[in-house]
Amino acid sequence: MKRKGVFLLLMIAMTLLLTSCWSKKELTDLAIVSAMGIDETKDGRFHLTLQIINPGNVAGGMQGGGGSQSPPITIYSASGDNIVEASRRASGRISRRLYYAHTNLVVVGEGLARKEGLNTLIDGLDRDPEFRNTSTLVIARNSTAADLVKTLTPVDKIPANKVLKTLEFTERKWGENVKTSLQEVMKSIESPGRGTVVSGFRLVGNPQQAQKLDNLQESAPAATLRASGIAVLKQGKLVDWLYGKPARGTVWILDKIQGTDINIDWAGKKEAIAYQSVRQKTSVSAQVKNGKPHISIHTRVEGDIGDMEVPVDITNPKVITKIEQSVRKEIKKELRVAIEHAQKNKTDILGFGEVVHRTRPNQFKKLKTEWNDVYFPKLDVDIAVEAYVRRAGLRNKSFLSGVKENQK
Repeated sequence: MKRKGVFLLLMIAMTLLLTSCWSKKELTDLAIVSAMGIDETKDGRFHLTLQIINPGNVAGGMQGGGGSQSPPITIYSASGDNIVEASRRASGRISRRLYYAHTNLVVVGEGLARKEGLNTLIDGLDRDPEFRNTSTLVIARNSTAADLVKTLTPVDKIPANKVLKTLEFTERKWGENVKTSLQEVMKSIESPGRGTVVSGFRLVGNPQQAQKLDNLQESAPAATLRASGIAVLKQGKLVDWLYGKPARGTVWILDKIQGTDINIDWAGKKEAIAYQSVRQKTSVSAQVKNGKPHISIHTRVEGDIGDMEVPVDITNPKVITKIEQSVRKEIKKELRVAIEHAQKNKTDILGFGEVVHRTRPNQFKKLKTEWNDVYFPKLDVDIAVEAYVRRAGLRNKSFLSGVKENQK
């Protein structure tokens, strides 16, 4: 009898503790937001553009009733004095509850980023328990965030996925962009003396054409989205854009580069040999001597030869050594350009102040207030680069060398 009483008590306790469905969310009641665009209106308010997934259209290949096509997303927008108000105002136009747990992309208009900055809107997003701070943040280049969010993209049915995958692959293969999360932006803004980098994206083509299904029915779409440089933020506000070598040098120093291509001159021909980096590691150290900070950068790169436009005997160890020296020189030049550009902007996007703060916290307290304006622009930086050729692809002997020999 006693055992039955204990068993009954245990069952009652389990019934109370294992109650389910108290916070259930039916799919038919949710509007799943995949991307959010934030702009500033003429009267200084926030304009919110929401990219909402149409689940049936995505799964069914955009087929509607009677064979007619319909887009995989629907766009809703609203304005408010803050992000929360704009979001709640948008609910008056949607028959479902806005669901932000799957919002993987936040796009900020260039005008808003340059004038007001990101600090206020980041606070609103970070407070929402449903919103992920791992969402990727990008800044619209030469356009509004609304135009980017409204663009329909081929291959990737959901436009937000197009942006995310483009950033991921260009970071892995080229290195002039960096995928930055909302959380990383928050940490860099809060870090003493630190600037922030965020990738830019732009709309190429007519914004009106980009929103039409006709844009997806062409082999060469008239309007598309493209990664476009790196935005430089100082105290949360956009101050400059980086492209080309300054952008790649910045990503290299931040140790976020995963792969790229370095072209070197050879035998009087410009960019005759393509060197593909495979593994790379960059470390930054700091010292303070006589009250002045000093930075040292060490980069080690291993890679393969990807292309040669002139006959080169790569079986000769001396030739390989000369190629490695040329690669080191080119990488060092890019790192130096990135440093000089950041110093000109008086914005420490390279994290040098953070390194000093981490290794010499007591000394950095004296430098912190004037770091960006006084110490960083005049900072002495030593750069050491190691570069090695590990492989030459499927052929050792150059194809052009064989052609040259046969012509003799």
